[in-house]
Amino acid sequence: MSDNEDTKRAMELLNQVSRSSIAIIDTITQRGGFRGEELSTIGNLRDQCTQGVQIVESWKQEQAED
Repeated sequence: MSDNEDTKRAMELLNQVSRSSIAIIDTITQRGGFRGEELSTIGNLRDQCTQGVQIVESWKQEQAED
């Protein structure tokens, strides 16, 4: 498998995991599933997932331009 194929697979996985994690966090939060002291950690995790999605979107734009 080439480096480009490995990168593409890694980016697809990052995108899927990040988007799924955001959806799970949002659902559990809406249902009141976290304690107050957990919210900053959960918020940080959600922010990291959002960054992962942004990284993938930037990468996709770069690939489209090539």
